[in-house]
Amino acid sequence: MDKKEKFEFFAPSQVLFGKNVEAQVGAMCKRYGAHKVLVHFGGQSAKKSGLLDRICASLQAEGLQYVLLGGVVPNPLLSKINEGIALCRQEKVDFILAVGGGSVIDSAKGIGYGLANEGDVWDYYTGKKKATGCAPIGVVLTIAAAGSEMSNSSVVTKDEGMLKRGLTTDYCYAKFSLLNPELTYTLPAYQTASGCTDIIVHTLERYFTTPAFKQLDLVDNIATALLRTLMRNAKIALKNPTDYNARAEIMWSGTFSHNGVTGDRTLGDWACHQLEHELSGMFGVAHGAGLAAIWGSWARYVYQENPVRFAKLAVDVFNISYNYTNPAATALEGIAAMESFFRHIGMPTNIHELIGAELTDEQILELAYKCSFMGTRTIGQFKVLTQEDMVKIYQAAK
Repeated sequence: MDKKEKFEFFAPSQVLFGKNVEAQVGAMCKRYGAHKVLVHFGGQSAKKSGLLDRICASLQAEGLQYVLLGGVVPNPLLSKINEGIALCRQEKVDFILAVGGGSVIDSAKGIGYGLANEGDVWDYYTGKKKATGCAPIGVVLTIAAAGSEMSNSSVVTKDEGMLKRGLTTDYCYAKFSLLNPELTYTLPAYQTASGCTDIIVHTLERYFTTPAFKQLDLVDNIATALLRTLMRNAKIALKNPTDYNARAEIMWSGTFSHNGVTGDRTLGDWACHQLEHELSGMFGVAHGAGLAAIWGSWARYVYQENPVRFAKLAVDVFNISYNYTNPAATALEGIAAMESFFRHIGMPTNIHELIGAELTDEQILELAYKCSFMGTRTIGQFKVLTQEDMVKIYQAAK
């Protein structure tokens, strides 16, 4: 059977979902063999909210030792990962607990790879070496966005040159993820909207497979139902940040968007993510906002490869009437509707809005050069994009 005619689903992470589930973190770490835990987190919010104290108390109640390492920033840095690897080796840590969103989880995965494999962990992200394991990881999720709490991927940034690289293996699945929607109540509106955008584009990356692949109707229907649900509840949460039901719908959508339920990631396109990685690497912008800024230009550049697929999205998600004589017109209506939603929730739809300045020709060439791995790769499967194509999309989005 051709690879295009089959897919794989593997989702080994245990998930506890609901109010106060973080109180079980100590018991869960112990269940998965922890003796000494690295509690890995981002900025001050985990401390100020009291979440970090509650987590430490839960670990202590189970007789577990722990050490703390904060300071993870959006677009997590290799330098922090190396700091964590050194600390874990010094303290003989055997379990890593990520308390935060995708950046913290991805940083924890990087530390896990560094502990389980010899040499420079960056070599595994660049493909110079192949990972053979990852230290066990648990998650207390505080941001609904990246889906890293139940995925097998991570993306990190090398400080020198701000190069972003991803690593996907089945070794880095979290042993458990604790999802309490209440922990997302205090997120700023922009961060909530950016997270929702990331969830949307994770789903779309899987939806736009190579044109030769026929996705199962069930998988398509799950994807489009997720998109409709997420969009409706994003609006509610932005108006009322403490609406538990809306936050719960968003959080579970984020997990489902990246755990394989809406499609096998190896069959998806992923060009928008690759294009955005260079934007956030160069400008330090929020990942979801960067995706919103690039998605429409990517979509208009590639939709003619299979306009019927884009038209189907327009009909199923936005209830746009299908133009049987001109499916491309329906496709373009759908693209415009998606951009309209991004604007409605306060996201940029071009790079000027994203960074507050005009991209220079030199910056566009640098972005495309880095995205093409210095001219050594193409990206995308819905339409395979060369370095020249990348330049054109950045130009259209600027």
